[in-house]
Amino acid sequence: MPIPELPVDWLAAAVPLSPLLAFFILGAVMLLHRAPSERWMARWVLGALWLSLACAVATVLHWRSQPGDVQVSLGPWFSSGESSFEVTLHIDRLSATMMLLTSTLTLLIGRFSVSYLHREPGFARFFLLLAMFSSGMLLLVEGGSLDMLFVGWEWVGLASALLIGFFHERAAPLSAGLRAFGTYRLCDVGLLAGLVWLHHLAGTTEWTHLSAIPSTTLSLCLVLAAMGKSAQFPFSGWLPRAMEGPTPSSALFYGALSVHAGPYLLLRAAPLLEQAPLARGALVLVGLLTALHATLVWRVQTDVKSALAYGVLTQVGLLFAEVGLGLYTLALFHLVAHACLRCLQLLRAPSALRDVQARRAALRATRAPSIVTAHRSLPTRLYRFALERFALEVLTERWLVKPVLRLGHRLDGAERRWMDVLDAGAPRPVPVQPASRATESASSNPTPGAA
Repeated sequence: MPIPELPVDWLAAAVPLSPLLAFFILGAVMLLHRAPSERWMARWVLGALWLSLACAVATVLHWRSQPGDVQVSLGPWFSSGESSFEVTLHIDRLSATMMLLTSTLTLLIGRFSVSYLHREPGFARFFLLLAMFSSGMLLLVEGGSLDMLFVGWEWVGLASALLIGFFHERAAPLSAGLRAFGTYRLCDVGLLAGLVWLHHLAGTTEWTHLSAIPSTTLSLCLVLAAMGKSAQFPFSGWLPRAMEGPTPSSALFYGALSVHAGPYLLLRAAPLLEQAPLARGALVLVGLLTALHATLVWRVQTDVKSALAYGVLTQVGLLFAEVGLGLYTLALFHLVAHACLRCLQLLRAPSALRDVQARRAALRATRAPSIVTAHRSLPTRLYRFALERFALEVLTERWLVKPVLRLGHRLDGAERRWMDVLDAGAPRPVPVQPASRATESASSNPTPGAA
């Protein structure tokens, strides 16, 4: 008896839902009981990731057998008046490529982490967050509208911040996680504003309707969101700090997938960017500035993770420039190749560091060249600026973070004063005074002869 084929709706929905269900089930178990064993936790998460990969392959094969793109509608999530949130999935060349890349690399990192994090106190917590990230990233790349991408975008951002602060017993990871989360929140205002503006212009946020919406403001909002997620200039300071998390999460998030969510958003919004020359020019400018800044900084870093972080920024900056120039096929190929390479380099970084230390121990009698000697070709002042990372974090905090905080405090003070004015003009209820003991005794013992 032949096995009936599963509908493509089920296959496409199972890709992000498999790790999402694993996240909720394992989270409930960890809340109600103690943390499960490493073997049990790894089997559940890896099983969900294997199922997600299998469904992704089946979905892509079904898409390849169709003459055009596949649009999957799973019904409305909720509706309010004339607006409704439709749960839709879109399968085309871009989403199929990213879906396979995400499923494969997440499964690879999960299998690597079983041995790498063995006997780590936060083993179960890491795999729980890995399932959370996988579901969010797959929803981001497979979503058929900007609404669906926004849900996955925020889900990925939360998982990112939690994994940066994974070693919460130290202050540095917590500070790095808060910095990354704050940068996300600041730049995600652009994505939220673009979402609202797109609803206002077209009444829908599905990708198939973007080509008919000429809007430079909307394009610039999406560019701002992509800059924050991909740590583009001047929001680059949080990415080297994000390496405080475990090596597997650094490889998956900031070498392979999460840092490339910005270029994916821009590639998805390519029909919109085609009608906004100003936004495309901004992409080229931001990308080239980021690439120039990062390539000067990574050459003088003294630790391997910071060097790799700025190496990632160099290539992602070039990706932004490629999208701005309209080289979409080249940008997609560059994205996939760079994600695989950086993932391998970050996973290999601890072993490479041990190899370097072993070679130095074997060559103690030989005087190794210093960093200054190795970079004599750089002018002294430029070398100093590169070593200090061009003081980008200090300038960002002085000219961006502090003004925003001052504005927030002033707005909060103005709101409080306005509420005091409104409260002063409103009638206040008269407080009810408790009855005195004499009154209570008179009411309980009336005078004889009274009517």
